[in-house]
Amino acid sequence: MKKIGFDNDKYLSMQSQKIIERIGQFGDKLYLEFGGKLFDDYHASRVLPGFAPDSKIRMLEKLRDSAEIIIAIHAGDIEHNKVRNDLDIAYDREVLRLIDMFRKKELLVSGVVITRYSHQPSVDAFAEKLRRLGVKVYLHYPIAGYPQNPSLILSDEGFGRNEFVETTRPLVVVTAPGPGSGKLAVCLSQVYQEYMRGVRAGYAKFETFPIWNLPVSHPVNLAYEAATTDLDDVNMIDPFHLEAYGKMTTNYNRDVESFPVLNTMFEHIYGASPYHSPTDMGVNMVGFCITDDEAVRHAACQEIIRRYYSAACAYKRGIIGREQIDKAEFIMSRAGVTVEDRPVVAAALQRDHETGGAAMAIELPDGSMVTGKNGTMMGAAAGAIVNALKALAGIQPDIDLIAPIVLQPIRELKTNHFGSENPRLHSDELLYALSICATTNPTAARAMKVIGELRGLEAHSTVMLSRVDLEVYRRLGINLTCEPQRKTNRLFDKN
Repeated sequence: MKKIGFDNDKYLSMQSQKIIERIGQFGDKLYLEFGGKLFDDYHASRVLPGFAPDSKIRMLEKLRDSAEIIIAIHAGDIEHNKVRNDLDIAYDREVLRLIDMFRKKELLVSGVVITRYSHQPSVDAFAEKLRRLGVKVYLHYPIAGYPQNPSLILSDEGFGRNEFVETTRPLVVVTAPGPGSGKLAVCLSQVYQEYMRGVRAGYAKFETFPIWNLPVSHPVNLAYEAATTDLDDVNMIDPFHLEAYGKMTTNYNRDVESFPVLNTMFEHIYGASPYHSPTDMGVNMVGFCITDDEAVRHAACQEIIRRYYSAACAYKRGIIGREQIDKAEFIMSRAGVTVEDRPVVAAALQRDHETGGAAMAIELPDGSMVTGKNGTMMGAAAGAIVNALKALAGIQPDIDLIAPIVLQPIRELKTNHFGSENPRLHSDELLYALSICATTNPTAARAMKVIGELRGLEAHSTVMLSRVDLEVYRRLGINLTCEPQRKTNRLFDKN
């Protein structure tokens, strides 16, 4: 059983109170740059066991009456169809999803800011789509020399050229579909234009990771580095905070590098900077809510290993370069872990060795392992899920949950009518069949009742899984890793 190491209720209370205090520091209004994922921060929930994936949005709900939201998206990300990898959804579509989810929570969305807009046709089309859907759109333009040219940035040809977002509430949260969307520039542009309108608006940053009051080399902070190898983020001691207060805090390279320029901007806008360090800008209270350091260290080390496998598979698919694997391996060495520290890996490889084919292992809450292999009826990923459900429901391993008479028509439909060359059932097909059988088979119904208990379990495959199986495991909340090996020699696999 995984140990809880984080007090989520304490976090919700402390975090909302901290933001209220920061609003009061400036008086009229606070622009809060909101990093990370608002609705589904599964990285945080994995490295901080006890952290709820929707904690941030629940915290914002506490401030619903005083908050509104701006969503920023980089024009280049629209133009190049950038994808949020964890959900396999393009950034422009993610903006629509975010708006829907904010509205469902009765949170006010002021509009969408398209940053670094340069009249790209695809961007114009997206902006027009938003307008037709009743969403306000604002355009922000590239500024030559940003952020190293404050005299131009803080002028009519810089921030003054951007379209101003009219807001009415004291807290304005600026979020985005992913990193590099221009959240900081949107905040500073708004602060500058508020100042020009006689309003004293403040700026602060809410970024969960790295956790400023944990050491640079703490596994939780190293797990953040492992998750951002594509961004070249590196944890480091905040030198400005050390100089100002004589205390060591953790920040990361981008904030440390940009702080002198930001400080100059603050001095231009406010007359004097309200901050002495990048750490001062933050409002993150996560580090105060860790209740079991050993538990979060263990969870973070497991995440570091998972990130290594993710990078290795991405490299095998030709998505990333070798340097990202090298970074992932280096982070593992800094954390003092290897792939052997992930027990489910050895179980999967042993099953692969025994069967001579692709295999999957799932670690149950008590530490025991169930496995799956490629059979005549279903693939290893589907087989492992069936075996895990049997174990969780207390069903004997040799009992069939789905009769062959149910599976055979599905196989025939796949191969004879859908053009599949693989007659074995994928995980989604297996679960659909199981749900149908549960209507008449009490044993299958028992298995269906424990599906929720799969969430948070660890799994490993000896081959890279199909997109379908990957998505099923993601939706079930199973923490999956795969060996960077193809299941066939074909370059294109439609199954």
